Amino acid sequence: MKPRNRGLIVAVMLLFAASVGIQAVRDRDRVPFEPPGGMLWIQSGTAMKRMALGFDTLVADLYWIRAVVYYGGQRLRDRSERSYELLYPMLDLVTTLDPRFKVAYRFGAIFLTEGYPDGPGRPDQAIALLENGLRRDGERWEYMHDIGFIYYWWLRDYTKAAEWFERGGRAPGGPPWLAPLAATTLAQGGDRQSSRTMWRQLFENADSDWIRSSAERRLLQLDAMDALDQLNVIAARYAAREGRVAQSWPALVQGERLRGIPLDPAGVPYVINPVTGRVGLAEDSPLWPLPEEPQALRPVPEPPS
Repeated sequence: MKPRNRGLIVAVMLLFAASVGIQAVRDRDRVPFEPPGGMLWIQSGTAMKRMALGFDTLVADLYWIRAVVYYGGQRLRDRSERSYELLYPMLDLVTTLDPRFKVAYRFGAIFLTEGYPDGPGRPDQAIALLENGLRRDGERWEYMHDIGFIYYWWLRDYTKAAEWFERGGRAPGGPPWLAPLAATTLAQGGDRQSSRTMWRQLFENADSDWIRSSAERRLLQLDAMDALDQLNVIAARYAAREGRVAQSWPALVQGERLRGIPLDPAGVPYVINPVTGRVGLAEDSPLWPLPEEPQALRPVPEPPS
């Protein structure tokens, strides 16, 4: 190194270090740009297949991971900020790239049907996704079962549900328990016991842990609903006898000689509304919120004695 260049080199190095430091200070409080609700630049599965250059299944896997992360990320946001508008386009992109991606159809349908704010609350899109699966991947009885279940659980259309259960029972490989659900649905559509039967069948025949855990949660919710019916009979009996509602658990536990504060199936104490005296599920319970039931199908509590 020549002496006359040494000063210039040192000066350049100092200027470079200073520029890095200045940029670090500028970036310290800078929030990276994030489009509201995310962004999906390419929504056409046909276009993406051309761009995938034969690596369709690999690209489908990548977009499936993105769809799962997107869904989970929205659920972690504040409820007022959640948006699931890109979920169906992502799932449609995945299943167009890989028409036999069974998990994407079945999991995706569950994601789409979840009520807002835990999901988009779009059973119509879930049905469309599964019907696409039937057109692309033959007569899969699992998709027919899932469509029937959506009509049963989310849309309360028991005639349509029975049609799909019967169709699934006739499909190649359809299990023997599926066709009889059609008769049960038409005869007892919407009652809690038939709902429990369907969720139990889904739990016992699930081909993935995620679907099994989802079915298990629904079964626990149905147990909680049964328990709440009984607890509200007790609360009504207390109110009729005392002339006022129980505003807290100590009053109801002592007045009705309960063993203690009742816990829901997840182990979280039920709560009492101090104004109405009705017992409900705590919002911090993993089972909250409970699914809605048609008024006409709710069990009628016995009158307080």
